Amino acid sequence: MSRVHIIATGGTIAMASPAAGARAVVALSGEDLRERLLGVEGAALPQVGTEEYGPLPSSHFTLEHLADLRERVCAALASHDVQGVVLTHGTDTLEETAYLLDCTVPGEKAVVLTGAMRIATEPGYEGVANLCAAVRVAASADARGLGALVVMNDEVHAARDVTKVHSQSQHTFRSLFRGPLGRVDADQVRIDRRLARDVLDYRGLAPSVYLFKLAVGMDAEPLLHVAQLGARGIVIESFGGGRVPPWWLEAVQEAQRLGATVVIATRCPGGPLYDRYGFRGAYHDLARAGCLFAHNLNGQKARIRLMVALGSDNDAQGARLAFSDGAASSPTPAL
Repeated sequence: MSRVHIIATGGTIAMASPAAGARAVVALSGEDLRERLLGVEGAALPQVGTEEYGPLPSSHFTLEHLADLRERVCAALASHDVQGVVLTHGTDTLEETAYLLDCTVPGEKAVVLTGAMRIATEPGYEGVANLCAAVRVAASADARGLGALVVMNDEVHAARDVTKVHSQSQHTFRSLFRGPLGRVDADQVRIDRRLARDVLDYRGLAPSVYLFKLAVGMDAEPLLHVAQLGARGIVIESFGGGRVPPWWLEAVQEAQRLGATVVIATRCPGGPLYDRYGFRGAYHDLARAGCLFAHNLNGQKARIRLMVALGSDNDAQGARLAFSDGAASSPTPAL
């Protein structure tokens, strides 16, 4: 019989307070979550299996955890009787794990990530409802071929689009510009739009890839410092459509001379990289300097993509291909 395989990694969905006023700790195993799931009245669900990983809050994840978790997912998907995989995951870095799985795990079977914003002993705990929806999506034929998905609050989001937008709200995961791919209504999974897969060659995650976010008047010394330490890659969340101060342009050129691959994202919530300006440090200067551009990816996802690309190609050619026009994601539609 086919089944959905749950990999439980910890996070808020697995946490509870042992006593009134006490700090929350991990209290629910994957099997505990499975039992609560099967106890949902009227829920017609597929057979469910569980596996423990961690447990860890996702803010404690390292690159080694991400790589290992990817291998666990691939191994589960390789089983002929597994329809799809669900990961219960802390929300802090959920979108980064989702994007790694999206751009490196081939195949048609669904990989679904879910979590919770409230602990299990708190009024309004949504963990079981989110898990129930995630299992339904993982088992749905309509979810095949969509890559990694994030299911929260009955919404189905593409990993490349979704981001955490609020530190406390239950409605924190949003696809700001394209919206969700679909919804889970009762026991029905409805997918309203589909998107093309974009799977990269994967041979590991390159270490020493750094992320910087620009702010007005910010010194470029930290960028030069990591480049001098041997950074493999640097992602810069730039101003607007791809602009840096003139003193950052000089630092970017020096970082590249020292061997770092530099990728430009935007500190805006979304959008492609381009401008028509002629002043120093604008888009045309960065393009001329050989920078790569992470169109429609936020900084944390651009960093994941760069680590995958550099991990697969020692001469950085893989990074250039991974960030070629249209490679990272399709253009944002006009609003």
